[in-house]
Order: sequence, then C-alpha cells, then structure tokens
Amino acid sequence: MNPYRSMLFVPGHKPSWADKGLASGADALILDLEDSVPVADKDEARGVTAATIDRLHAEGVRADVWVRPNAFVTGIQGSDLEAVIRPGLTGLFLPKVFDAEELVRIDAVVSHIEARQGLEAGSVGLIVSYETAVSMAHCEEIAAATPRISSLLGATGPSADVGRELGFEFTPAGLETLYLRSRIVLAARAAGLHHPVAGVWQDIKDLDGARQFCLDNKQLGYRGMVCIHPSHIAIANDVFTPSPEQVDFYRRMIEAFKVAEAAGSAAVDFEGQHIDIAHVKTAEGIIAQAEAVMAHA
Repeated sequence: MNPYRSMLFVPGHKPSWADKGLASGADALILDLEDSVPVADKDEARGVTAATIDRLHAEGVRADVWVRPNAFVTGIQGSDLEAVIRPGLTGLFLPKVFDAEELVRIDAVVSHIEARQGLEAGSVGLIVSYETAVSMAHCEEIAAATPRISSLLGATGPSADVGRELGFEFTPAGLETLYLRSRIVLAARAAGLHHPVAGVWQDIKDLDGARQFCLDNKQLGYRGMVCIHPSHIAIANDVFTPSPEQVDFYRRMIEAFKVAEAAGSAAVDFEGQHIDIAHVKTAEGIIAQAEAVMAHA
C-alpha cells in the first residue's frame, strides 16, 4: 500500500466534495457509502460514487481512491461492491468486520468482480476497520485472513461504534484504548502490514487536539491518520512525514557506520550514541519511508 499520511472520508452521494478533498492535499480519499449516506440515498449513492471513481480515474488524480461499502451484515454490501469495483478503485475500506471468515468471503466476491471487470487479480486492496468487540478479540486472525489486506485501522472516538461496542469513555489522552490500538499495530506488523492507520479525531475545531492525536498514534507505530474533515489533512501530513532533519540525522548515521565497518568495526559511537547494524536498519527504514512519502506526494 502507498504510504498514506492522510485518508479523508467523503460522502459518496456528494461528488463535489471529492474535489474539496483533493484540494485539501489528502493522500487518499475514502468515498463513503456507509454512515455518511442516509438510508434513503443508498441506492443512488452507488451510482454517484461509481461515476466519481470514473471521473477521477480519467483525470489521473494523484490521490488514491478507496470506497467504504456498507458492512457485510447489512445485506447490501454485495450491491456496493458490484457498483464500485472498477478501474480507478484502489481498494475497499471495510467497516464493522467481525471475523476472518468474513474477510475470506469478501475476498472471493472481490476476486469474481475483478475477473469480470478485466482487472488484475488481487489489485483491489482491503483496509480493515476494527469497530466490533468480536473483531478486536480476533484482530490477529483477521489481519492474516487474506493477502488483499493492505492495512488495519485502529478506530477510536467518542460515542461512536467502537466506544459503544466496548463501553469505554473516550478521553483525548486515549488510555482507555491504548491496549487496543497497540494490539492492532502488533497484529499489523505480525502480518507484514507496515502501514497501519489511526482514526478518527472527531472534534473538527480542536486542531491542537488533532495534532496531539496524530503524535500519540505515531509514537505507537501508526503511519497515517483517517480524517473526517479537510482541516485535519495538513496536520496529519506534517506529523507523519519524516522531517528533513530526521532524514539527515539517519543518513549521517548510516555513513558513520559504513566508515566504521570499513575499518573492521561492527559498532560506532555516533554523536554520543552506540550504533550497530540494528540501528542502521532502522535508519534505512525511516529513509525509505520518507522517500516513499515524497514519491507519492
């Protein structure tokens, strides 16, 4: 998966909002067919979303385009997938998942539609949003359910699905979800998914809170944020982009190690720190992340 620093939800039945999302600088758009679309508009929203995908694909926009379909348990997810799996769709952002078996079933449906549409097999990715108690309890099995899974979302938020399911009271400090968010990062890494995304910050006006939320999740190992408002995009892009100073530090570290290695040493004192090959591998990973972010941006 591309290194998304920011993914922005856009109601699928409001096509002009997609352009506003692009203007915000989001790395990816999530055209939503689920919670942001009224029940009476669900059928129409599928066609509108499909047309938006076609238009953005024809325009060659930089941002990748994902779709959040309705949950499998609603019984209408199949209709959503039939409508939106087409050229220009990067993947599906799956809400309210329960277990690995559900992912296997969705994978089979996506494979069938890919083949019918003439798309490359496996080209439609999946991002799993952990919003149910059952999914949280089985997050490791879900993360490894299918090679289509591109990333995991550690969802939080006051008075939303996760809080209702688990009964916690949301706080900006996030101690009530620390275990869950950490477990999701661990499940992602164990499954070879190196770009888990955090979300969401619901207070649109509290930009300082949004920044701290990004910083806290970055420290846990998340690499991007799912946003519900364009005002949060610049913050997420800034926080999840390795700084030039950080990249320069790691480049100097690698060079110092190479010099020491050429002299027959497997470790070096670099600017007061003990450095060996493990630290160099970490440095190389940060540099690769920075280069991937800039290439996609």
